[in-house]
Amino acid sequence: MTDRISIIIITYNRATDLLELLINLNIQKSLDTVLEEILILNNASTTNYDEVLEYINNTPALKIKYTLNDENIGVARGRNKLLKIAKGTIFLSIDDDMAFTEPTDLLQFSTMFQKDIFKANTGIITFRVLYYENKEVQITAFPHKKYEKYSKRPQFLTYYFAGGAHIMRKEVIQDAGFYPEDFHYGMEEYDLAYRLLEAGYTLGYDNSVTVLHKESPKGRQANYKKLQMQWVNKSKVAWRYLPLFYFFTTAFSWGIQYLKNSKGHIGTFFVSIGQIIKIPITEKRNVVNKDTLNYLKKVEARLNY
Repeated sequence: MTDRISIIIITYNRATDLLELLINLNIQKSLDTVLEEILILNNASTTNYDEVLEYINNTPALKIKYTLNDENIGVARGRNKLLKIAKGTIFLSIDDDMAFTEPTDLLQFSTMFQKDIFKANTGIITFRVLYYENKEVQITAFPHKKYEKYSKRPQFLTYYFAGGAHIMRKEVIQDAGFYPEDFHYGMEEYDLAYRLLEAGYTLGYDNSVTVLHKESPKGRQANYKKLQMQWVNKSKVAWRYLPLFYFFTTAFSWGIQYLKNSKGHIGTFFVSIGQIIKIPITEKRNVVNKDTLNYLKKVEARLNY
């Protein structure tokens, strides 16, 4: 039995990459069998998307629903907006600057949850991501911090997922909820992952599908504002779901990382400290249960930061 897939794409000022992705999707086999729809949210781009719109109008087989937002609502809210209207039994989230490598990739996704390691209760599976430029593994999209230990395994269970390269069972949203809408940028996957684990699901990785990512192998240089949001959001996640010790280690470690990489902007550092101090006052704690903590230890999750 094959599941039907809703593809979730958030785009922002990458019209050329998005067009190439849609052309790439159009050569996938068995579209009628496995593709429910492609949902695209243009997050208030300032560049021209006329070629994309023309292609959408001329390619009805892709069943594309395109929405242009009048404001950039961020990745988490953007995904939620599309997830709320998605009709498939599997949701495939993919960045707008990626490309599939085989014409059977969608077919692979449609049966991936039926593999023995995943079929019991896995809710989200991350797949293999290589850099488009040099075909090397994008370690930042690999869903485990112990890369050397886990990189040779074709499948494994893990504790977080790559936001722009994963498939999700529809039931996950019903049971664990949507992405946190107070996170404009960064760490929303961790927040959802802990709620998913607490709802009785697991997270997985499967290298049977490989996608190419057009991000530079040097990585995207996060500016100080993005670093600040990552620091505060990761501290929120630790406070919400983990034993108290991990809140302090996360806040401290990410603070050091901010100072190291922000190249100044001391004022924002102190603003962030103020926001983090308020977390115990403004945020509720929903610490994961013993079974979830045991699972996190079993899959060797990094919890300190």
